[in-house]
Amino acid sequence: MNNEHPPLPTSAKLLGYAGLLPQVLALALFVLADELGWIALAGGFAYAALIFSFLGGVWWGQGIALGNLNPAMLIVAVIPSLIGLALFIPWTLGWAWPEPSMLWLGLFLMLSPLVDRWLALGGADWMKLRWHLSIGLGALTLVLGSAGLAARPA
Repeated sequence: MNNEHPPLPTSAKLLGYAGLLPQVLALALFVLADELGWIALAGGFAYAALIFSFLGGVWWGQGIALGNLNPAMLIVAVIPSLIGLALFIPWTLGWAWPEPSMLWLGLFLMLSPLVDRWLALGGADWMKLRWHLSIGLGALTLVLGSAGLAARPA
């Protein structure tokens, strides 16, 4: 990890934490508005998959900016988009979705800062924010998926 990076501006931190609000809203809608449950689940999955895919773009962009274009880094950077797409496939086949996919997606989000650490693309401030946001969004996604599974008719 490169600790020579300048501290992140407060606006970056605030906007980062604000990025948790859509998933908080999805969870609140699921719990409080029964008729919006499916929309909340689908929206929560879509948002988590979008952010996970965005992380791959961040890794790609950071690698290019730092001149770190080794094949392993490039492969790792496209994996989140492919995982997001793969987790969407059960719905297209009529299988149980989105709850099981949300559980996987939440886990992958929570583990994603390990990639940042491995690629050594950010300083201490960046890594702290990444851990907070990834654990936050991952946990919210896990809770939403679990709530959806618990509410399914037996």
